[in-house]
Amino acid sequence: MGRTGKVVLALVCLALAAGAAYWVYREYWSVESQATRMPVQKGRPGAMGMGGPVPVVGAPASIGNVDIILSGLGTVTPLRTVTVRSRVEGELMRVLFQEGETVKEGQLLAEIDPRGFRVQLEQAEGQLARDRALLENARLDLERYRALFKQDSIAKQQVDTQASLVRQYEGAVRVDRSQIESARLQLTYTRITAPVAGRVGLRLVDQGNIVRAGDAGGLLVITQLQPVAVLFTVPQDSVQAVMRRMQSGEKIPVEAWDREQRQKLADGVLASADNQVDPATGTVKLKAQFPNDDQALFPNQFVNVRMKLDRLVDAVVIPSAAVQRGAQGLFVYVVRPDNTVAQRTLKLGPAEGQRVAVLDGLAAGEVVVVDGMDRLRPGAQVEVAGARPEIKPPAEATRKGKGKKAKQ
Repeated sequence: MGRTGKVVLALVCLALAAGAAYWVYREYWSVESQATRMPVQKGRPGAMGMGGPVPVVGAPASIGNVDIILSGLGTVTPLRTVTVRSRVEGELMRVLFQEGETVKEGQLLAEIDPRGFRVQLEQAEGQLARDRALLENARLDLERYRALFKQDSIAKQQVDTQASLVRQYEGAVRVDRSQIESARLQLTYTRITAPVAGRVGLRLVDQGNIVRAGDAGGLLVITQLQPVAVLFTVPQDSVQAVMRRMQSGEKIPVEAWDREQRQKLADGVLASADNQVDPATGTVKLKAQFPNDDQALFPNQFVNVRMKLDRLVDAVVIPSAAVQRGAQGLFVYVVRPDNTVAQRTLKLGPAEGQRVAVLDGLAAGEVVVVDGMDRLRPGAQVEVAGARPEIKPPAEATRKGKGKKAKQ
């Protein structure tokens, strides 16, 4: 190929490359630039703040009662825990309880071989009979000596000696009686009974073993479950209000909830308060007592405690989801009659479940935004999609749920 042919071939390649570049520009770059220059349509959904109202969910502020609840983490504690031990030494003949059984106070739990203690009782009774006979004989001799002394037949010293012998035998008889009582008591100890009513734990000693009074582990452990106590703490700032309620003589209701606070386990009352503040945590220990008839509470179980300290009556109530936190403090977005929102700073009161009381800054009937407030600014146009119903306290919801299950 000559030089002229090479030039022609280069020109043809350049023409092809230019055509391909133009085709790419027309198919891609020009379409993308047109899409970029296309104006956004006003009022189209998804255009944040680009003309058109922002859809939100609102809820009206209502009038209701709000319980002032003190919450805390508590531990179920039995009122009495007794380790049952043997008071005498001997072979464990019978075990009369089942592990995990609920026993009554005074119920027979186990028996130790009583034969050795019966022998001791018989020996003490025989010694008493012997000393009683000696005492009778000494008294008769004393009467004779006194009669002879009146006749001036014996010396006064012999009468005094005999009187001392009588007193000596009287003392021996008293000792014998105490030994009989001791033997009977030891024989009673061979029958091991429940000192308190409660639930029996695992058996620690099996039948046939030799048990002693000094055994550290004992035979079994009885834990009282009805009633049962729950220990929990409250901040020291709330102590004065709690003490005022306790001093008034009113019973303060306390509820025990499960770990996830979804199910109420038991209802009880506040029983007592500790006498000092824990300096490490700044809290005070309180004790509540529960009947625990259904045994829903178990020793050393962790529960969430809700103590109803007081009730705020006829307060303005809104959902907790409507409350926002900003540089100016706590606030809500209020929907005005012209469907624009205004930012309102509030003074909040106690909260109960998903409701919170408003002490100042909001009137009953005003609609607050509970969803969609992340796209709002003061004065923004909104479209309220629907008002949520008033959220009721979890306690009422739980009771209704239980009622429905019971009906089913």
